[in-house]
Amino acid sequence: MSDNDNIILKLTGLSKRFGPVIAADNIDLELHRGEVLALLGENGAGKTTLMNMLFGHYTPDEGSVEVRNDDGHMHTLPPGQPQAAINARIGMVHQHFALAENLTVLDNILLGSEPIFSPFRKLSKPKEKIKAIMSSAGLEAPLDEKVGNLSVGERQRVEILKALYRDAKILVLDEPTAVLTPQEADSLFASIRTMVDKGLSVIFISHKLREVLAFSDRIAVLRHGRKVGEMKTSDADTNSIAKMMVGADTQTITRESFEAGAPILSLTNISTSGERASEILREINFEVCTGQIVGIAGVSGNGQSALAALISGLNDPKSGTMEFNGEKISKSTPKKMIDAGIGRIPEDRHRDGVVGSMSIAHNLIIERLGDEKFNRFGFLRNRQISENAQNLSKAYDIRGPGIESRTALLSGGNMQKLILARILDTNPKLIIANQPTRGLDFGAAAEVGRRLLEARQRGAGVILISEDLDEILTLCDQIFVAHDGGLTRTDSRDRAQIGLLMTGHTNDKH
Repeated sequence: MSDNDNIILKLTGLSKRFGPVIAADNIDLELHRGEVLALLGENGAGKTTLMNMLFGHYTPDEGSVEVRNDDGHMHTLPPGQPQAAINARIGMVHQHFALAENLTVLDNILLGSEPIFSPFRKLSKPKEKIKAIMSSAGLEAPLDEKVGNLSVGERQRVEILKALYRDAKILVLDEPTAVLTPQEADSLFASIRTMVDKGLSVIFISHKLREVLAFSDRIAVLRHGRKVGEMKTSDADTNSIAKMMVGADTQTITRESFEAGAPILSLTNISTSGERASEILREINFEVCTGQIVGIAGVSGNGQSALAALISGLNDPKSGTMEFNGEKISKSTPKKMIDAGIGRIPEDRHRDGVVGSMSIAHNLIIERLGDEKFNRFGFLRNRQISENAQNLSKAYDIRGPGIESRTALLSGGNMQKLILARILDTNPKLIIANQPTRGLDFGAAAEVGRRLLEARQRGAGVILISEDLDEILTLCDQIFVAHDGGLTRTDSRDRAQIGLLMTGHTNDKH
């Protein structure tokens, strides 16, 4: 079989514009039978746009999508028709699952393929087919259980089984391990490799280079809507991929040993209440010292947001005591916590970190509007605000439009630099960094890490909440693992051991 005969999918000259924004620019991509192709690129590089054109969710302005039929010939898919992609046996598993929680696993797998509400439906053949797929792929799921009762890892298996039930020969996985523990991720990769060895072809979108290097056969990189290169995974390493993604060499971050000082924040038997499980903390004990970065690892939704809200002054504890800088805090507000010396990098920078319609200059002083430096007798001092913005933009390399432009025009990386500049310029005693590098390219992420280490060196305490275990292991002096509203302290640096803690395999909650 020639190389051309081995091509199962071919994207040619795909382009897509949204008004003046070019989201995808003349992209060519090929996928071979029985191959795992990793598709990499920073947030906004065009990965999602490209996959939406492949699956028919977007109609390309130019270009074509060809898939090899069972008869061995390439067939051009009609643009903008998801059903055509499904009929061509292309399956897509999104990062955010699209499952009906009130239905069983079986009904979710059959949904869209078989009538599930017919009183005369026969399930013996579908069940037989699903069980054969599970056995062949090594993917187990309880068919009669409601999806709402499943773990995150089990739900992902259901999404994949749903695609395989439709006889998918091409599977697109969008950030498949973003919400999985290391053990669940390893199990997923083992199952997919089994299917790939039997002829399945996979496009794997990820930002985790360790997994890309371990799992893929070939790597393609997008930047600013264009494909900037591709390579065999066997020829790649972290530095070569990062350079291709950001267009320059990136400096590695090293955490030097540093002696921590006295406790700056202490939480004792703290519990909070909330409408959702993710808003609840359960009798946690937690301490951060000056000159120390404490990491909170864990799968999203296990109380991390509740902890950040508590320390930011957005919530009060239901029980327990919180002390900051030697003083007990009972009733708090965000302003009180800012005035006390707490800086916050919020989880959602667009929603909670900036006011997009305001200027860059005003966003840089938004938490200090009452300061005499920027406000005199209720009037803003525009010259001082502009000078401050110019100085911070230079010091923190905030690139983009002028300082009087709307902050919404900044890229994600530059928006995060703005937030860092605003916080660190005040020399806070404690920094809460909640998912600070999510969606950032390697250069911007490395800059965030470097700035946090500098703050630690100056004596600040830092709480780093991250779902990226590599980031936690690189930056943190002490690690806690969040699970079901509890925190477990660990001295382990072993990924597997931390992964077990993420699933609640311990009775020792702190």
